[in-house]
Amino acid sequence: VKVASDIAYPPFEYEKDGEPVGFDIDLMDEIAKRANLNVEYQNVTFDGIIGGLSSNLYDAAISAMTITPEREKKIDFSDPYFNADQSLLVPSDSGVGSVDDLGDATVGVQIGTTGEIKAKEFKEQGKVQGEIRTFDTIEDAFAALNNGQIDAIINDLPVSQDEANNSGGDLEVVQVIPTGEQYGIAFP
Repeated sequence: VKVASDIAYPPFEYEKDGEPVGFDIDLMDEIAKRANLNVEYQNVTFDGIIGGLSSNLYDAAISAMTITPEREKKIDFSDPYFNADQSLLVPSDSGVGSVDDLGDATVGVQIGTTGEIKAKEFKEQGKVQGEIRTFDTIEDAFAALNNGQIDAIINDLPVSQDEANNSGGDLEVVQVIPTGEQYGIAFP
């Protein structure tokens, strides 16, 4: 079974010793074990997963993917397996306490994600007046935040919290943005 995943999204999927690991990988491995299937993971960019499923390049995808009505028009989903919200991640010394404090800050997001959708909503509402910069992976966005190239990141809470926890106090999640999202395994 060919399973697509953007293996750059800890703690859900990431590489360790050249192998995919993380919550989603453990879940898919257990499903495959119970169904007596062998899984071959395909590491792909997140914004290419839906097109790949639609073209039958993959049998399934697990990649912390939120079930949305727009996505359901193109692909199918399993029952939800994880509840998530969005969040605002900033440097600890930024003085930013919420989305309302962003002003003309540059906000980073991973392309094709619900974080990008939420950031664009905030821009339309006037809460984000600065640039919204997209990145191919969330790890690229985290690097840009750590290097001072962007001022904040809007992203899934568990992933941003993991980054903050591993930052030695340099980063913090200052706002949980309730969205009631649910992740599902995707199918053609």
